[in-house]
Amino acid sequence: MNQTKNKQSTILGIDPGTRITGYGIIKTNSSSYDVVDYGCIRPPANLKLTDRYLIIFNGIEEIIAKHKPEVLVVETQFVQKNIQSAIKLGMARGIAIIAAKRYGIPVFEYAPTKAKKAIVGTGHASKEQVQMMVKHLLKLAAVPEPEDAADALALAICHAHQAQFTEMLEGEI
Repeated sequence: MNQTKNKQSTILGIDPGTRITGYGIIKTNSSSYDVVDYGCIRPPANLKLTDRYLIIFNGIEEIIAKHKPEVLVVETQFVQKNIQSAIKLGMARGIAIIAAKRYGIPVFEYAPTKAKKAIVGTGHASKEQVQMMVKHLLKLAAVPEPEDAADALALAICHAHQAQFTEMLEGEI
């Protein structure tokens, strides 16, 4: 992501899931982050999985159309013991990626441990620690809920940190 000083960029973070997909949007420049919106997409649990996927896709498309992010950041897949859960989560990730690509938006992926380390300072931070640090970094009145939305905001902040670091390196070369 090429950022020049004081140029604002809008970053959309997605924490994919088939029951709850968290999203968080921040605007960032070289020195600050401002929250734009956050929340979750909750397809009804009684629907068939294929119908839930469509609701997630449509929800992400609505968010993209409304906020016009320059970047989408998605959490990489966490390998679970239950292969069926891993497949379902992978599908939800794919939906987010396809929605972004449909709008020509670059996609970046970060492991949950990398996002936690960028926010809290340790890759093994608890959900509560992530929520508290996101609240602090974005100067929110309360911790962002649900935790899936906080995770999505953490991914967006993680990418902003990475983009700042890359920009610094490129400026020194």
